[in-house]
Amino acid sequence: MLNMVSVYILGSFFLFLVSVVLFFFGCLFLVNEYVVFLDWEFLSFSGCNMTMTFLFDWMSLIFVSCVFLISSMVIYYSESYMVSDKNSVRFYFLVFLFVMSMMMMVISPNLISILIGWDGLGLVSYCLVIYFQNFKSYSAGMLTILANRIGDVAILLSIAWMLNYGSWHYIYYVGTWDYWGLYLVSLIVLAGFTKSAQIPFSSWLPAAMAAPTPVSSLVHSSTLVTAGVYLLIRFSDLLLNINCWFILGLSLMTMTMAGLSANVEYDLKSVIALSTLSQLGLMMSILFLGFPVLAFLHLLTHAFFKALLFMCAGAMIHCMSDSQDMRHMGGVVNQLPFTCACFCISNLSLCGFPFMAGFYSKDIIIETMTSSMDNFVIYLFFFISVGTTVSYTFRSINFCLFSGVNMHVCQNYAEDSIMMKSMIILSFLAIFSGSMLSWLVFSMPCLFFFPFHLKIMPLVFVLLGAWIGIELSSRAKLMSGLVFGLFMSSMWFLTFLSTSMIYGNFLYLSKSYIKAMDYGWGEFLVSKSSLAVSSKLSQVVSFYQYNNVKVFLLIYLLMIMFFMI
Repeated sequence: MLNMVSVYILGSFFLFLVSVVLFFFGCLFLVNEYVVFLDWEFLSFSGCNMTMTFLFDWMSLIFVSCVFLISSMVIYYSESYMVSDKNSVRFYFLVFLFVMSMMMMVISPNLISILIGWDGLGLVSYCLVIYFQNFKSYSAGMLTILANRIGDVAILLSIAWMLNYGSWHYIYYVGTWDYWGLYLVSLIVLAGFTKSAQIPFSSWLPAAMAAPTPVSSLVHSSTLVTAGVYLLIRFSDLLLNINCWFILGLSLMTMTMAGLSANVEYDLKSVIALSTLSQLGLMMSILFLGFPVLAFLHLLTHAFFKALLFMCAGAMIHCMSDSQDMRHMGGVVNQLPFTCACFCISNLSLCGFPFMAGFYSKDIIIETMTSSMDNFVIYLFFFISVGTTVSYTFRSINFCLFSGVNMHVCQNYAEDSIMMKSMIILSFLAIFSGSMLSWLVFSMPCLFFFPFHLKIMPLVFVLLGAWIGIELSSRAKLMSGLVFGLFMSSMWFLTFLSTSMIYGNFLYLSKSYIKAMDYGWGEFLVSKSSLAVSSKLSQVVSFYQYNNVKVFLLIYLLMIMFFMI
């Protein structure tokens, strides 16, 4: 036990220290506009040189710093959360490998090395989703890795397509455009959509909740699902050359679908997972509107408060004997005051409460969209998303903290000091990271002047969403009994479309192909024909043998009837 704890503390301290150093260098590079390419020649043989290239600019350094900081808190949190697990050391090394794969993807300007980190994320995420070895985890892991394999194939095809350019260093070509750039952009968008779970690949994200809660905190904040957004931010200059209305529509649908589905869900982790899906749709939408820096800013602020939100939910679930149903958690605020305070801080930041971290990114996204677009449909989808975000947030707060005494009677309510320490740091970041990062990223303040009715619109939707969320929590049975509730809880039937509708038909198709092609026609016509004929003859003989009296009587009656006629 002592060795395991020391491994967790050592890994957490190392990642935290590296995170602070990288953030310092990221700020330095941002202020001085430095970009560093690092070429590492690791093999030279007969005139053939193999090099690994790393790209260090302010974006990659600050993002890796954010990933390492959250990972250090998650690993420190896991020291207490996984203390009773027999394979906790294996869990630690899986998480560490997960973080290193993300770092490899972020600092690579080369599609080959990006593929190493990209595939590493997919493989290690599968190992973590099936960590609790049961049928549900296996099914969720298979859905996760198969959905992500589509994106891996898209990266492989884009690597093949970049042979037209002469180099796999995509960073050289993001400022150029030619007639075959559309194919490269289409493949990269497909890869980003699968990894960030946009429609029609959204069903794997809630299924990945089968992993331990610290993994969910890491996956949904800064690693797996943000990889697709980060890749598209890197390729954002190429997106300016094409009409993005179709992929923008898919992102808006994802954002709206996730927000509406979270309002009828009762599993706490699934609500937070759908919240992540909604925020990913928001990042993708503002990215396709042509504002990658805003998407990156929201990516960072979202990472801090979403990691904190999952940690608080994990502490509540831990104390509720691993029950994730929100209807069992009423009155937890009386037993876990610090955890519930952090839970409220992260939720308010998610809603965009003024001067929290989420406010500095979400408010400027909404105002930028309002000032730059004259499309009412996009405007409407954005504000519906704002309302549904506040709605499911207040619904979950009301269910978990204040709705009477729905909790189980015999529970061990205790706030662990290790969990609390990791939550404290993330709570400060959930409050102050938005203002700090917005001051860093933008060289001058962004000011927007609107008429009063446009300026007040976000506040109207926030208040309306809060009222709807409280009403939904008090009328739970009404919503669950409606067809609308079934439609929304199944994510617009995407779960069915992604699983049983596909594999059922393909299983029958593969069965027929095996009969027709694998066995071969000779098997049916030559080898099995004599067996089939003899089997039929033996069945006829057996029938006559076991039913001879009945057969004779039946023939006798038929003959009498024939002669009488």
